[in-house]
Amino acid sequence: MRTRLRRAGLLAVAVAASLVSSACTGGGSTPQGVLGDCAAKPNDCNAGQVRSGGMLGYAIEKKIKGWNLNAGGSNTADTGEVLAGVLPEPFIVNPDLSIRLNSDLLLSAVQTGTNPQTIVYKINPAAVWDDGTPISADDFSYSWRTQNGRDCPGCKAASTAGYEQVKSVSGADGGRTVTVVYDVPFADWQAVFAHLYPAQVGKQHGDLAASFAWFNENVPTWSGGPFTIAEYQKDQSVTLVPNPRWYGRLKPNLEKVVFRILVDQNEQIAALSRNDVQVVYTQQPSVDLVHAVKGLPKVAYGLGRGLMWEHLDLNLRNRFLAEVKLRRAIFTAVNRQAIIDSTVGQIARGLTPVNSHNFLPGQPGYYDVITPTGQGAGDVTRAKKILTDAGYVLDGSTLRTPSGEAVTLRIGYSDGNTARRTISEVFARQLAAIGVRVDISAVDLAATLAGGDYDVVVFASSGQPFPRASAMQAWLSTGGTNYGHWTNANSDVLLKEAASQTDPAKAVDALNEADVVLANDAYVLPLFQKPTLLALDPQYANVRFNCSLAGPAYNIAEWGMRG
Repeated sequence: MRTRLRRAGLLAVAVAASLVSSACTGGGSTPQGVLGDCAAKPNDCNAGQVRSGGMLGYAIEKKIKGWNLNAGGSNTADTGEVLAGVLPEPFIVNPDLSIRLNSDLLLSAVQTGTNPQTIVYKINPAAVWDDGTPISADDFSYSWRTQNGRDCPGCKAASTAGYEQVKSVSGADGGRTVTVVYDVPFADWQAVFAHLYPAQVGKQHGDLAASFAWFNENVPTWSGGPFTIAEYQKDQSVTLVPNPRWYGRLKPNLEKVVFRILVDQNEQIAALSRNDVQVVYTQQPSVDLVHAVKGLPKVAYGLGRGLMWEHLDLNLRNRFLAEVKLRRAIFTAVNRQAIIDSTVGQIARGLTPVNSHNFLPGQPGYYDVITPTGQGAGDVTRAKKILTDAGYVLDGSTLRTPSGEAVTLRIGYSDGNTARRTISEVFARQLAAIGVRVDISAVDLAATLAGGDYDVVVFASSGQPFPRASAMQAWLSTGGTNYGHWTNANSDVLLKEAASQTDPAKAVDALNEADVVLANDAYVLPLFQKPTLLALDPQYANVRFNCSLAGPAYNIAEWGMRG
């Protein structure tokens, strides 16, 4: 198998590396108006001269559960959009998934050695936090120590990937030169230090664990980006204003950006039609939302396909789901194409199931690990055979364990998300065919995942152009977003091999081998690549698709009203 996978990985890299990905662009449908050139020019579509002044309202669809993007449970796309203009980071992900140096923060970031792997960051001498404290090696060190899994056992980091492989972080030139030395090479080193927090503020609030928690629990009153938070109305809105100590070359154009928290997509449409918000960006649009946007006059819109992929997750601490044969039968009974056709397939024609946990179709390394398992095909006959061979009994319309207990499960979906409600309903009907009763409920997704109070949950993962780092976060036995508690020693070895491998083909090979293990254990069933919807008032320029954690806010300082 290893040879076959290596050849597949080599072929994928050779073919796909020559392509320019348009995953984050408006290429999923025919974009309208000022977004019309996003498929052809993803990095600079909707460009234009803008004037100074004005405000912009922007709809987000999840409540903010924490302000520390490095903390598990708080690392959400909506919070990432809000904090994109506040937190400095070394690299920026463009809409076409290319990576560029954040030249406001850094003069350079280069690998200067391979044995050991050594990265040297040169910080812009003008870069400061808004209290005047220079952004320095102290901030990089704080980020490393709170996320490496060793220095702060009480820090519940979203991911230790990359950080746990660092041997040392040291400063020179008054902290403006940062040298990072790795014990074990980390190929996705550009993903490390993605969200810097001010070390000097942290020191005011206790030790590492206490300060890490404090950053999560408290609204930032500080900034290292072009904007600062002026006001937070809990569960309603976050208001940003320009940071007076912003050191970047481009000063913000807008006087105010208000992120309005609108959980219900019907509320988003109403707010857009009333001009309460001027931008709606969602990575999970419902059919009704898309049709409603199309009916609004003087609104530019488009559908794209981002790095987010929807999936069904099982909680292996559930007494039924601890049994792998039941998990395989459940996923075999699920018909993913029927789920697609009932939901996003109505607005994104030709959408087919995703068959990898680490790559999306068209990305280098994409390899089908699902089809060979028979999962996701809706094969009820095969699912029943898996169960009867394992000693389960279909008693009328009820599935019973070998000990005679009726199998019942709960599935949770994000409160207010109509598409996920439909997915849950279809899932329940499909499992009824093998005698499993499924109860459906709307949940607070972040709290449910963090607390583990679910049997099955439907949600999406937001990928990055760093698949090895993302895989470590999600699938490693100790991964920060391994919410369902899947553990597999063989997978752990392969994931760590992929993360430390500097040969792209060998890294893809190891990652896909780990994915085969994951698929056979029937822990998470990929459903589909999520369409994204961007709708905006065309008088605003430089707002465009971006499927990184920052979303369209990746270039928030450039937003403005056309002059």
